[in-house]
Formats: sequence, C-alpha cells, structure tokens
Amino acid sequence: MAKGKSTKKAAGILTDKSHEFLRNYLNTPSPVGFESAGQKVWLQYLKPYVDTHFVDPYGTVVGVINPDAPFKVVIEAHADEISWFVNYITAEGLIYLKRNGGVDHQIAPAQRVFIHGKKGPVKAVFGWPAIHTRLANPDQKEPAPKVDNLFLDCGARNKKEVEDLGVHIGAVVTYQDGFDELANNNYIARAFDNRIGGFMIAEVARLLNENKKKLPFGLYVVNAVQEEIGLRGAEMIARRIKPNIAIITDVTHDTSTPMVSKIIEGDVATGKGPSLAYGPAVHVKLLHLVEEVAAKNQIPVQMRTVSRSTGTDTDSFAYANDGCPSVLISIPLRYMHTTVEMLHKDDIENTIRLMYETLLVLTPKTNLQYL
Repeated sequence: MAKGKSTKKAAGILTDKSHEFLRNYLNTPSPVGFESAGQKVWLQYLKPYVDTHFVDPYGTVVGVINPDAPFKVVIEAHADEISWFVNYITAEGLIYLKRNGGVDHQIAPAQRVFIHGKKGPVKAVFGWPAIHTRLANPDQKEPAPKVDNLFLDCGARNKKEVEDLGVHIGAVVTYQDGFDELANNNYIARAFDNRIGGFMIAEVARLLNENKKKLPFGLYVVNAVQEEIGLRGAEMIARRIKPNIAIITDVTHDTSTPMVSKIIEGDVATGKGPSLAYGPAVHVKLLHLVEEVAAKNQIPVQMRTVSRSTGTDTDSFAYANDGCPSVLISIPLRYMHTTVEMLHKDDIENTIRLMYETLLVLTPKTNLQYL
C-alpha cells in the first residue's frame, strides 16, 4: 500500500476553471441552516456533468448520473460552515451572539464579519478592549473571550441604527476571511471544513464526464446541509436515496502541528495524501477495496482509527435504512474551525483521484458481504 509518499501523478487534475470555482465557492457564505448561496454556486458548476438533480426540503443538493439505475452509489460532502446568530442587541447598539455550530469563541476578538441581515450583508467587527485597559489594574485577572462577553460593533450607536441596517435577531454572522494561497502549494480559507469536500466530489463528476466514463450504477453526488449541528442533512438524504454504497469525504486533523495529540488523533499530516479510517461505521471490506485502489494507482494514503463515531456524515449513511456499506476518505487539515484552515493542493488532487478510481472499480456485483 502506498503510504505517505508523494506522487507526481496527482498533477494536472485541476483546471483553471476548477480553481475559479474553488475560490468562488469558498468565498460564498454558507452558514448552517442558510446554505442556499453556496449551494447555488455548487450546483451551477455541477450541472453540466450530471444527468439531473434535485434539492430536498432543507437544501441538500444532489446531482445524479444514471438516475434510472437500480443500484445506487453516493459520493458525499457537507456544504455548511460554522457561524454565529444575532441573539441580543443592546440599547447602545452592540450585538451579542449565540453559536451556530462549533464555532471557536477564542479566535473571535478583533475579527471582521458579515452580518447577513434583511437588507444584505452588514460589515461588523468583534470588539475587544485595548490591552492598556485590560492590564490597568494589576490585581484584576485579564479577561478571556467567552460567548457571553463577545460582541459585535457595526458602527451603530443605538439599537435603532442597528435595526435600520437590516440587522435582526436570528441573522447569521460569518467571518469575512476568504481563500488565499501560501507557499509550497498550501491553501488557506475559512470553511474548508467541508466545502473542500463539495469541491472534490464535483471534480469527480467532472472527470467522469470529460473522460466519458460509463458507470454500471446510479451515482448520486450529494452536498448535504447541517452536518455541523449533528449530521442532520445526511440523515434526511440517506433515507430518501436509500443508497447501496456511500463514499463520504470530510476533513481530519493534521497532527504534526503543536497542541494536537498524535496519541489521540493518529499520525496524519498535510501533503502526505488522504486519510482512511478504521471504525465501526466504516465498512471494512469497502475500506480494504479503497486501500487496494490506492495501492494500484500509487495514491499515498494515511491510516488512522476512530472510536464509536466518525463524527462525520459517514455515520448517518452507514446506519440508515437497512444499513449502507460506507467508507470515509478524509483530507488532512490544519487549524480546523478557524478562519485560516490550511490544506495542501496535492492532497486535494489525490483525494479526487482516489474517489474517482474507486468508482471505476465498483459494480453492483462488488462483494461487500460481511461474512
């Protein structure tokens, strides 16, 4: 099996159009429960590469190749990004928040945000007292950011001015930071978790179309909503599609950075290939098939384990209906749930290749019987 070794074969998969789509998709807000803007961008790109599509009542988007085939295979990612909700507006025009998903309060101070109000996006900042004032009293403990002491300042000086801008209770708030490139083919953005997955499954569909590959099954390219608050979109769509096989892609932690435990999370690093996981929800025969595909095509992979749950949409598909053989292909990510999530271009291309090559060996007769 190819493990942790780079390969030149990954080069050349992504086109200029792919990069344009990636940048546009990542820069389009897609907060939990309000994913429609990002989903529109994603579907517009996907449409030429699928036969048909549909959207479920909560916004999960599905592109379908061979929709009449009785045997169904899913490739899936989730579209939602963590965010905040406007929860309380003070008489002085300051805005207090609640979490929408697992957003990290410790990174919030001095960040720039968009409040998505009734009249369009409103620029605001997380205010934070100057260090001079925080340390003015040597006997006073320096405050730490918490959900109940973080607030937004949008330039208004009273509640009416805030409301006049279209800001309302329940408006969602996303960080302004977008896509950028660092040295040595490293990319950064907010919400690579998991719009990079949506990008990769769309690229798989593109490659199948451009290479004129005919699949002996129906392929359902699923960009699910509401993963960040409990895998809810995947639960709904798995029951609707009733797939025979599911290939899920998400992010996982790069454990080569400080303060992340290899003992707990495993030995995974960006630039060394996608990560495959052993765990109860991961169908072991399907996992071994993917490992064989990786070895045959010289695609580097990194192995890890998960405990009772993968924490990804894999769980929803695996345990849906009468049970669906499912496998998780993760892309290593640094600084998850921050505005500077980082991943490597080689891992993107190798993850796309691994999903693509796996689809080419699957058939309705693939033996996934447990015994």
